[in-house]
Amino acid sequence: MTTAFDGTPFDIDTRPAVLDQFTADETGRLGRRPRGIAYATGLDDVLAVVGWARDTRTPLIARGAGTSLEGHLLARGDELILDLSQANSILDLAPADFTATVQPGVTRTRLNAAAAEFGLQFTVDPGADASLGGMAATNASGTTSVRYGGMRANVPALQAVFADGRVARLGRAVRKSSSGYDLKDLVIGSAGTLAVITELTVRLHPIPEWLRSLRISFPTVREAVAAAVELLGLAVPVSRLEFVDAASMAAVNVFRGSRYAESPALFIDLEAASSAAADADEREIQRVCRAYHAHGIDVARTHTERHTLWEDRHQLFFALKARSPGHRFLVTDTAVPYSRIADAVGTATRLGAELGLDISVAGHIGDGNVHVVVPYIETTLPTALRFSDEVVRHALAVGGTASGEHGIGLTKKKYLRAEHGPAVDIMTTVKQALDPYGLLNPGKILDA
Repeated sequence: MTTAFDGTPFDIDTRPAVLDQFTADETGRLGRRPRGIAYATGLDDVLAVVGWARDTRTPLIARGAGTSLEGHLLARGDELILDLSQANSILDLAPADFTATVQPGVTRTRLNAAAAEFGLQFTVDPGADASLGGMAATNASGTTSVRYGGMRANVPALQAVFADGRVARLGRAVRKSSSGYDLKDLVIGSAGTLAVITELTVRLHPIPEWLRSLRISFPTVREAVAAAVELLGLAVPVSRLEFVDAASMAAVNVFRGSRYAESPALFIDLEAASSAAADADEREIQRVCRAYHAHGIDVARTHTERHTLWEDRHQLFFALKARSPGHRFLVTDTAVPYSRIADAVGTATRLGAELGLDISVAGHIGDGNVHVVVPYIETTLPTALRFSDEVVRHALAVGGTASGEHGIGLTKKKYLRAEHGPAVDIMTTVKQALDPYGLLNPGKILDA
């Protein structure tokens, strides 16, 4: 560690080898070397860093596990990184209230290990072992959102430090509240542009005793999507409902050494209150899927079987990376109404073929979230970006959103006004009011 700037009341790491570790995100997107790294283990550290940044007009990027996909954590100039990964204490676990209070650097798998002793779980699962502070900052969701919702639904209260040094507790650890403006949900999803989250109270849910997992193959995308939408309409108690296209299944086979049908597939979890209920729900799922010409149904009933089945889905991104060595990866995450999911997948597939891109499509079909993974190299980057533009424009044209869960970050700012219109001006007003010098994660979401 070195104290790099006169008058700095804390250590700043300026070693080039360390700073270089903060110049790329999970997709390989590159930023500049930050000015330095400051580490926080608690509220006092955060207050010291934010106060110094305000006094010296130094821009600041708060960072957790670093799993962002939209450039949220990349420096563009001389930003100081505030690393919160060491602020990782579980402060309170309250089984009777179905809540836990944690520091922002606690990861979801660590919290789940602690909660499991009480038969509880934290349900938001974005795939990566992200930190809870980062997940709140981006309003993360994932495979379980179809049943349990994303971070806004699962963080009833938090503590945050604002740019002027004020510390505020936002929300209450209760099931509902109609008290005042909902500032807690304003901070959630703001990607560190409005405040630095220093503590969260999150909801825990019972671990169901009866679980089933299924992987079901279909002849076409439209049949897979239609089956998924019908299951939702029948109120089958699915807690995960994922779509994977044929190219993705082929990549999984190579990466995992499996021999699954290389055709569109659904990955499904169902939760039940009894063995008989689980059997009945499983039969209903199979009935619906067979009506849409499902040609392969694998059922996992034991913990080991279910873990193996879902590892195939969770390892998909790594399988796609292994299939295209030497590439970087653009990952889209539009979300569209249920009635337009098949069109969104079809549009992406058609555009990929027209542009000569080796794309793969997957997504959290249970909440209309469609991901496209696009491998690219320097010479094909313009084509990949054109593809992304067209996919987002299609989503917006059919009433969808430019980002279902990854956030706007650096890369999707250009779509914000097309989606929100004059509301962008209100967002800018909020940003300027809470961060008048533009110090907190500058250039992300808005160019305010």
